[in-house]
Amino acid sequence: MSASTPMIQQYKRAKYEHPDKILMFRLGDFYEMFYEDAEVASRELDITLTARPAGKDGKIPMAGVPYHAVDSYLERLVSRGYKVAICDQVEDPGQGKALVRREITRIVTPGTCVDLRTPQNNYLASLSLGGGGIGLAVADASTGEFRATEFRGDDAAGRAQEELLRTAPSECLVGPGVREEASWNRFFGQRLRCVLTQGDELAYDHETAYRVLTGHFGILSLRGFGLEDEHAAIAAAGALLGYLQETHRTALAHMTAISHYSSSNYMALDSQTRRNLELTQTLAGQKSKGSLLWVLDAAVTSLGQRLLRNWITHPLVCVKAIEERLDSVEFLVKAGLQRASLRGSLKGIRDLERLMARIAYGSAGPRDLVALRASLEAASALPRHLEGARGSLAHLPREMPDLGDLTRLLEEAVEDDPPLLAREGGFVKTGYRQEIDQLRELARGGRSWISQFESSERQRTGIKSLKVGYNRVFGYYVEVTRANLSQVPSDYQRRQTLANAERFVTEELKAKEEAILGSEERMQALEYEVFMELRDAVLARTAQIQRAARVVAQADVLAALAEVAAREGYVRPLVDQSTVVEITDGRHPVLEKVLDAGAFVPNDSHLDTQENRFLVITGPNMAGKSTYLRQVALICLMAQMGGFVPASRARIGVIDKLFTRVGAWDDLVMGQSTFMVEMTEVAHILHNATERSLIILDEIGRGTSTYDGLSIAWAVSEYILDRERIGAKTLFATHYREMVQMEEGLDGARNFSVAIKRRGDDMVFLRRLVRGGSDGSYGIDVARLAGLPRDVTERARQILRGLEEASGRVSATLDPPAYTQISFLEPGEHPVLEELRNMKVLEMTPIEALQELYRLQGKARKGS
Repeated sequence: MSASTPMIQQYKRAKYEHPDKILMFRLGDFYEMFYEDAEVASRELDITLTARPAGKDGKIPMAGVPYHAVDSYLERLVSRGYKVAICDQVEDPGQGKALVRREITRIVTPGTCVDLRTPQNNYLASLSLGGGGIGLAVADASTGEFRATEFRGDDAAGRAQEELLRTAPSECLVGPGVREEASWNRFFGQRLRCVLTQGDELAYDHETAYRVLTGHFGILSLRGFGLEDEHAAIAAAGALLGYLQETHRTALAHMTAISHYSSSNYMALDSQTRRNLELTQTLAGQKSKGSLLWVLDAAVTSLGQRLLRNWITHPLVCVKAIEERLDSVEFLVKAGLQRASLRGSLKGIRDLERLMARIAYGSAGPRDLVALRASLEAASALPRHLEGARGSLAHLPREMPDLGDLTRLLEEAVEDDPPLLAREGGFVKTGYRQEIDQLRELARGGRSWISQFESSERQRTGIKSLKVGYNRVFGYYVEVTRANLSQVPSDYQRRQTLANAERFVTEELKAKEEAILGSEERMQALEYEVFMELRDAVLARTAQIQRAARVVAQADVLAALAEVAAREGYVRPLVDQSTVVEITDGRHPVLEKVLDAGAFVPNDSHLDTQENRFLVITGPNMAGKSTYLRQVALICLMAQMGGFVPASRARIGVIDKLFTRVGAWDDLVMGQSTFMVEMTEVAHILHNATERSLIILDEIGRGTSTYDGLSIAWAVSEYILDRERIGAKTLFATHYREMVQMEEGLDGARNFSVAIKRRGDDMVFLRRLVRGGSDGSYGIDVARLAGLPRDVTERARQILRGLEEASGRVSATLDPPAYTQISFLEPGEHPVLEELRNMKVLEMTPIEALQELYRLQGKARKGS
């Protein structure tokens, strides 16, 4: 049997270099995949699996996708965790070679994919251990964003892990030694859901990483970026940049800077808090609709949508920066017409960051240049729409670069409705390049001559159906149907036989073809030269265009926040350095939007670090306790991200960390029960909360026995209330009625309950928070409302009465044990002890003492 074909041998060599990737191999107008790759692609992309003869390999599996649509297929593959190597033809296939040279031109992985259909960021992260710290670098290759930070101290690993969870990368590079650390191994296996790639050890070497970074940015040191002494951050960033250079195999011209940031500049939000508050997606279904992002997302550009998501997950802690945002939102709320004109102008701006990435990677076409031109024109009008603005908006006109000359160049050079691909030609405007105009006239003349030739040949031969056509293999030809072959002139030279026709050429046609094709090929080559010149002119202004993109994004987000505030009746909060949270008529931003107008019942809130630092909230299920807790947290977060809030008045003292312990769920992957998950979250709060934190606790201890859970809930509350330990502002919703006793003996605790109203056997939820503890337990009433059979709820009431009235152990009739109110303020106290203290034993006779002892013993047994 013969050996593998030369093409298959070429494929195998490329695959040998990248065994862990799906290899897309360019064949003509398709990217083909073979063997197992073809089977995977057929399954994942829902494309046809075929077969191809391959010499000694016989017929091998094959599947392909059109080259012009490859980006959408790439995104689908990498979104499912696959890595793809692109093998392109790197020499002209039309030069008559039997086998054209092919090379790997780029590697696409989940974290390096740039051809995305959604506006969300696609982050690649890099993690480094060493130099006494933990380095973290994050980049979005589709926008050019690049940043790095370093964590030090005993809690460095925990803070780095939370930052990774907040970033939610699609892929994470890990440096040497990371996977060997047990805590990191558990984190990657159980909490961070992304593709892990083991980074090259040399890439994480400090000197190598430093050289990669300074070489890329063309600088002598990293001092200007604030990274000079951050060795772990440098290692992470250098390895990340090297990985991008290796995968994209291009200069990454759109990555013009790296920013050094500190997580301490933002309110700390752990993964549980982000999940429980449903900031960007819902708990049920992980959908955007129903989240805070869904409520606030009135942004009209992809740039604004990305930035808004970032603001929601990164609330500020600097009062000055928050006030600048609030000043801008207030200005736009009051200036409705100006806000409308600003938003109208923003609608004409495309995703400048992604456009620049496509241009830098060489995947852009003439239509991208038209989109860039239109976007720059619209962006140049923004300063006019921001006249008189306050706060951070007022700075934006000065930050907007002047790109008028580039806009005019693109206007003069590119047609308004150009073809998709630069190599097709036809996109350079008439008058821009004289030689192209001349060649275009020659080509038009040639096409006119072809039309006239066809007409004259029909007349000469008498064949009415004769037509002149063109294809890349045979060039121009005359096609005659079989029925008319007898009328073909003798000077026709047969070129190709079809099922129902013959194709011919003439000497005259061949001579004209050479002139026509020569002019068209030269014209296309010149147009491509013009495209590359325009591309270089755009790339030379990359930093300015990215600055314009940042201006657009900020203007869009601030205008969106103002739009939502005006539409929903939000107010400006007072944000200061106090430790007070004071909200009048607060509302849940998501719930009030999905309810009928006016159906949501607002509530007041007052928290501080003095007498009102721990609010115990009781009441039945479904009464609104959880809604109230979440709305307070969301209002605080919205205020610190610089937005207006759903209330009639609000004062928010800056919160450094926001914690939530909400609901019951288990984690089967981690092998943790519901109660274990709950206790882990509580432990995290107790170890990390400070006096300036806000803690939201929705039930503690419900996953174990009543007394165990109640004891834990009480002890946790005492710990938080203790100013020497935490002393943080806390909202604690509970079904343990015993918790209301805290107000009597613990400084800072206050009782509140959700009001209800009885109407016979029915219960009406008033959704209003009132001072004082709940006057009863309403679990059976809620069970009845949920639809439990009446026999079940009636039996439950009988059992409840037994719990409250009976004494002793459970009898054969299933009468439950007595219900005993527990006092945690005087642990271990009992009425018998009080009588013993007051008893005058020395004045009793032995018989009297024995009788009294017998009486007290009976009393003790009865109350045990």
